[in-house]
Amino acid sequence: MRCVPLLRRRSGPPLLLLALLLVLCVYLMVGDEPVRSDVCYKVPSLQMLTRRFVCTLEALQRHAQLQLSSQRTPHRRRAVVLTGRHPTSDTEVQLYQRVLQQMDYEVHLSRYAETSSFLRSTQGIGGWSLLLCLSTSEQSCLRRISFSHLQRHQTVNLLPGLIEAFSNIGGGLCHFYTHFQLTESSLPMNPHACGSTNQKVEIPLDSFPDSQAPPPALVAMVNVYVLVTSVTPLTSFLHDISVVMTIQHPRGRPVKLRDFLLQHLDPAASHQALRQVKQVISKVLQAAAASTNKKQRTISRCLLCFQLLTFTLFFSGSVTPVVVQVDTQLNVSALSNDAFDQQITKDLILEDTLDFLLPPLSHLSSHTHLSSEREGSQYGGCTGTLGVCLSEDEFLLLLHFQLLMKTSSAFQPLYPSVSSSSSLPRGLSDLLTQIEGFYKLKTNRSCRTDEPPSQQPALSSSQDEGLCVDPHLRQIYTDPPLILNPPFHPLVKEYHAEVTFDTMTVRIRPEPVSSACRIHMDEHRGPRMANYPVGLGNSKISILVMDGSHPEPVIMSIYTVHVYRESRPSLPMFGYHVMCSFVQDCGLLVQPDRSCGLQPHSESQSQRNACSSGHVSGRWVVPCLSCSDNRTCDWREVSWQADGCYHPIVDHPLLQDCMKDRKLLFIGDSTNRGMMYFLMERVNSTLEDWDKAHDTLVYRNLNRGRTLVSYSYYPQFWLEKKQRPTFREALQQLLNRSQPLVNSNQTVLVVGGVQWLNTNHLRTVSEVLDNKSLSNILVVVKSLGMGFHLPVDGIRSLSLTEIQDLYRENDDIITTAKHHGYEVIDTFSITMGRYKEFLQGRCACHFHEVEKFWSTKLSSDRTSTANTTRTERTVHTLGSQSTLPDTEQEAGSQPTTYRVRGPVNQVYSEILLSRLCPITRN
Repeated sequence: MRCVPLLRRRSGPPLLLLALLLVLCVYLMVGDEPVRSDVCYKVPSLQMLTRRFVCTLEALQRHAQLQLSSQRTPHRRRAVVLTGRHPTSDTEVQLYQRVLQQMDYEVHLSRYAETSSFLRSTQGIGGWSLLLCLSTSEQSCLRRISFSHLQRHQTVNLLPGLIEAFSNIGGGLCHFYTHFQLTESSLPMNPHACGSTNQKVEIPLDSFPDSQAPPPALVAMVNVYVLVTSVTPLTSFLHDISVVMTIQHPRGRPVKLRDFLLQHLDPAASHQALRQVKQVISKVLQAAAASTNKKQRTISRCLLCFQLLTFTLFFSGSVTPVVVQVDTQLNVSALSNDAFDQQITKDLILEDTLDFLLPPLSHLSSHTHLSSEREGSQYGGCTGTLGVCLSEDEFLLLLHFQLLMKTSSAFQPLYPSVSSSSSLPRGLSDLLTQIEGFYKLKTNRSCRTDEPPSQQPALSSSQDEGLCVDPHLRQIYTDPPLILNPPFHPLVKEYHAEVTFDTMTVRIRPEPVSSACRIHMDEHRGPRMANYPVGLGNSKISILVMDGSHPEPVIMSIYTVHVYRESRPSLPMFGYHVMCSFVQDCGLLVQPDRSCGLQPHSESQSQRNACSSGHVSGRWVVPCLSCSDNRTCDWREVSWQADGCYHPIVDHPLLQDCMKDRKLLFIGDSTNRGMMYFLMERVNSTLEDWDKAHDTLVYRNLNRGRTLVSYSYYPQFWLEKKQRPTFREALQQLLNRSQPLVNSNQTVLVVGGVQWLNTNHLRTVSEVLDNKSLSNILVVVKSLGMGFHLPVDGIRSLSLTEIQDLYRENDDIITTAKHHGYEVIDTFSITMGRYKEFLQGRCACHFHEVEKFWSTKLSSDRTSTANTTRTERTVHTLGSQSTLPDTEQEAGSQPTTYRVRGPVNQVYSEILLSRLCPITRN
């Protein structure tokens, strides 16, 4: 019999017993004759020998874990994450924090190694277990971390030798090529493949195979992601996700490599192509690993360090690819980032990497802690011509690799790979190969006889395929990145975030944990990803995680993101200031021939006269320290000022008297409805009834029952075109519902909306009123308004040219309305300069919103003017809890009331009131 001792050490009895057991088992495994024992069974083949060897390793692991667990509770492991230029709100940083904390790491964040107080302290020398250097902090790590002095339990996500081997020594030439003086034909690789990570590799136009070439003819550029866990000996794994670029799809798309090959090749050829991918990458890695000199292997060595690499492969009509680029970082730049594909793919691979590596590292810590407590351990040689002698470092690498092979993940072994050789192992590399072969060909049998046979889980499929069994989100991706409070966690369902005034849209894409779950925004049939307009104040975004396996999709969980958009930055005026005015914002030049932004403003004496119409041109006026900087203005004091006149504010008593015995009919969309509710609140002092009506409403209790208000929503855009009522039908229905009507200015018709109104509608109004003998009633036309100017998914979005066309169309509407003798409120000019100050709504066209509020003292006679500041405490979203103490709510218990807020809506609504009640002009 030949002796093959794997480990010989002088230590305590339990570990020595296991070591001797291991020696005995291996000794029996390689014996010249089969031997039967109570511990090691008869071994008839190399496959069974390997199984006994692996089972012995597992027994050693279990014993070490039991021995460690019997000791005092160990300290939490510490992880240091160097973020570089990544903000803490970056999803990559959040991912590291979340995963590490779930694995019971104490996480320390810092920008660079030089600025990390933890790494610079005495405790930082050996007090950490894991160091993760993000892409922009790698050079800091390489400068400050002494890899030759790392302890066995310490792990870094960098392999300096591999980084040097794939470094660019000029013109993209890889460093390891010069080390061995390799030629271009030495490896299936372009020698100049080590360029910048920002270099974009494209498919050569002359790479198409000849039309007479036999199949398969695969032409594609494929990025694959390789995890190297050791350089000497070389161990590496291949992630199943790749980024593929073809002539038909030049923008990269994430797809599983195996699935991509099956889509373009027959099963036999796709299997051969996958095998060639592994062989090509393995050859390149072996050459790079061999180029590391002996000093790097022995001194600058980190046992448990790892590195993620990106290999760009080019298929030019053959199943054997060529390596055209190697990045020592995780590079997903080939993907389009419009749909967050870059960050989603990157985060997925990084999370898979942590889930793959960290649990085995926690198991290894039991061995490293036990060995560190026993000083004076020595490892001797071994006798026998076929002896396999492992140092403690090599034994740790062996255990690490075996633990990785046991772990189910998206990574598959790349190197070493099992060979057809049946010879006995002669070194560590041979043992690793045998372990890889054992787990690759494992027949669902457990090493422990007291365990039932285990089912090998599929790497990419769920046992409940098609069922949403884990209805949680993996992450919420946003552009611009939102700082969620609390930080994102799959189990937390409600978040808050704040954005600046200049942030008008947020693109959001939630990503589920399980691909079997469907994501819809806001409603059952909402989009999976959407560009949301963010109005001033509070906006709510609902994310529905649904199970689509049922005939009717079922909501499994709901996540809510509350986004608060700040008001325009304002500087209060306490002393000297100048008056500035503006007609339009420079961010949206509706009138290219006119100035934009703030201009010096001078008061006109003619403003003492009241305006004779509601469409007099005007401008917004605001006090500032300087008209050259809008950040120095007091935007709380901004007001609309007509050119050469003013619009008087109707006092409350006069308004009630003016509205006595009048009927006001509104027809239009929600912007028209906002004016109606503002009028109702002004007349009644409170608004006790409110509804987002999309049909016909009639209010008879206004002004103590002396005023009637009716409303009809038009156009009903949600209906099929053939089912929508025409404008004529909607107007006639509103008139009929509001009967009886008198043919005088005691009957008022307010017609208009955002952008549906045109001159044809005004001619229809004239015809219908003539037919109804109501030609003498007062008609007020609300002109067009700003809206639909943002790129929002699911609704139309106007270009700048189209918005400029709207301005000209608005002039036509005003001219036609004057021709018919109608009053006009020019809401387009008023909203044009403040188009950024829209409130809730996907159209970005709402300049009002109705909110519920409680007041401890409700005034029966409240006058609302342009400068009134309402101080009642409010609840900004329906159904949320009030900020008032319970005692105050009880003391002020009143029927539910509402109020209309929005300064822009208030301006043109007050102009409407001044046109309805001309008695107050003088």
